Amino acid sequence: MRILGIDPGYAIVGFGVTDFDGYKFTPVSFGAITTDAGTPFNLRLKAIFDDMNRIIKLYEPDSMAVEKLFFNTNQKTGIDVAEARGVILLSAVNLDVPVFEYTPLQVKQSVVGYGRAEKNQVMQMTKSILGLREIPKPDDAADALAIAICHGHSAPRTEARVQNTDK
Repeated sequence: MRILGIDPGYAIVGFGVTDFDGYKFTPVSFGAITTDAGTPFNLRLKAIFDDMNRIIKLYEPDSMAVEKLFFNTNQKTGIDVAEARGVILLSAVNLDVPVFEYTPLQVKQSVVGYGRAEKNQVMQMTKSILGLREIPKPDDAADALAIAICHGHSAPRTEARVQNTDK
């Protein structure tokens, strides 16, 4: 199963592509979509959408795992991230890629085994699980890979639930 993990944002969208055979994760690619702060916001969204389409077409994932949003104290930033997340989800839907969502707590629990793990612990475990020499950079790409790992661990249960609701 090929999984595209996404850490949504509008300045930086982290992505990580992994293959998972039910036992072992193999890293395929990771990186970030970036947009410049001086660019009008609607053009930033278009750039994210276009790059997401390119990534999906290039790697042909079986599923996309995206981090769920939680609003912090800055509502303007939260709304902008939500809009960017919307174009990311639209890209997946348009290209027939099933989308699964996970909270940061679920990602930490899946990768580290502890839902209140520190960011560095998640990054170290992501590096270890994928057999990488270094923690992926930027941090957003490492987060996206952790989200992909979370989906790999959750996918059999998630897919079983989806199949049961179809009956």
